[in-house]
Amino acid sequence: MSTVNISFQDSLLKEIDKTAKKEHRSRSELIREAARQYIRRQNQWNELFQLGNRVAKEQQLSIEEVEEEIAATRQKRAKNR
Repeated sequence: MSTVNISFQDSLLKEIDKTAKKEHRSRSELIREAARQYIRRQNQWNELFQLGNRVAKEQQLSIEEVEEEIAATRQKRAKNR
């Protein structure tokens, strides 16, 4: 395992320490978990966009058509709430 030095604003460091204490974890454990979650989430978004691009290409959809479909789906969901 490697060690790195990271600078944080005092207010953020206080929040990190407060959360770590509440969860009975070390500061390092909390920051490692945050980094893992960030990387996982970014990878999921990248996979989702790659899938969307592939489907759009296979179905020969324009960006405008994709945006229209997204807007229509969001409107349906908002009505169903």
